[in-house]
Amino acid sequence: MSNPVQLRRAVASSFLGSVIEYYDFLLYATASAVVFNKVFFSNLDPLTATVASFGTFATGYLARPVGGVVFGHFGDRLGRKRMLVLTMVLMGVASFLIGLLPTYAQAGVLAPIALVLLRLVQGIAVGGEWGGAVLMSAEHATARRGLWASFTNAGAPFGMVLSTGALSGTAAVLGNDAFLAWGWRVPFLISIVLLAIGLFVRTRVEETPVFSAALREEKVSRTPLMDVLRGHPKTLLLGIGVGLAAFVAQGTLTTFLIAYGVQAGFERQTVLNGLTLSSGLAVVGILGWSALSDRIGRRPVVVTGALIMAVFAFALFPLVDSGNAALLALALVLGQSVIHPLMYGPLAALYTELFSTRARYTGASLGYQLAGLGAGLAPVLFAQIQAASGGGGTLVVSAVIAAACLLAVACTLALKETSRGDLAAGEPATGAAAGATGAPSSR
Repeated sequence: MSNPVQLRRAVASSFLGSVIEYYDFLLYATASAVVFNKVFFSNLDPLTATVASFGTFATGYLARPVGGVVFGHFGDRLGRKRMLVLTMVLMGVASFLIGLLPTYAQAGVLAPIALVLLRLVQGIAVGGEWGGAVLMSAEHATARRGLWASFTNAGAPFGMVLSTGALSGTAAVLGNDAFLAWGWRVPFLISIVLLAIGLFVRTRVEETPVFSAALREEKVSRTPLMDVLRGHPKTLLLGIGVGLAAFVAQGTLTTFLIAYGVQAGFERQTVLNGLTLSSGLAVVGILGWSALSDRIGRRPVVVTGALIMAVFAFALFPLVDSGNAALLALALVLGQSVIHPLMYGPLAALYTELFSTRARYTGASLGYQLAGLGAGLAPVLFAQIQAASGGGGTLVVSAVIAAACLLAVACTLALKETSRGDLAAGEPATGAAAGATGAPSSR
């Protein structure tokens, strides 16, 4: 296995790369809730414009499984590091170009079309990024795999801190009129600077020893996607079910709740401040609960989080409807910083441990990104429920979140514990239990 220096570099690279990727990806999420409905869909009424804006946001999530398959294929054949450099370049360039797009008033329908195309590129890039970044940390680690792999997941809320901070800071400095006219572009244009920093760090990390050994021993798959679909079908489906609730909750707390909070009477800045606070604290939650999963297992942590979130879903909107800024902040902190990390943090190691080395990039990426559709589609679905109910419908939204959480509990319990396996063995970390989860040997 790798030396401590390479492990530290791999973890730092994965965290920083994830921060940059999710800064770009989630910057779009925040902008879709507070800017794009006015800039790119100004010809629609406000509620319809919000639904349309969330629709373009969802296209990025629809593209993520494609990115997972494409980059997973070449990552399982050529190596993890090469693909991570490519995904970072794609994301940085796409985000920079979003900052240069003309508005609907300037270019008509071509503006939202270009926006959707660039969002698709973002989705493909982040779909390929996550699996490679997680594997770089997990396959370099000799112990505490849950903690080290979770740094990639922790990069997502930290990227949210940067993205919401950049948008809200720009709005505060420029004022609302200038912000909507041109100021919203600045955070996107900054992406090019972050890209340069990320590439400098990423190029200093060596390929993982686990993949290097597989390459030397000629155990690299020619068709990793077929290995996953034929050898691990049940494992893949259960993995998707485990992660879906975490993403539905994520989409609710980080995207839908921004628009909902503003509609409930809060100032946009108040909602963004609460989101920034909860996102920063979520980094600690993700790392802490993931470290606990190394001690007691992935399953107990994920199941506990899903059960608590199923109950919390029914308290979330009443807290926001109270009109009290402190209760809004409490809802966001409890949801995003404490409960959600229980479900989300251990997923990095869990998905890695479900698949063999020869198809691990593809399998982990595909499972995670298909589950990730929940974060992209939930805000669109919930906005439509709101529109159909005349602005209400939060009880239905809470019920959908709770149902996804109960599905996660069932799927997690159907999987065997994965935390005790050895990734260097080349087989799924579930070991002898692999057959019970539909994951036979890939040799």
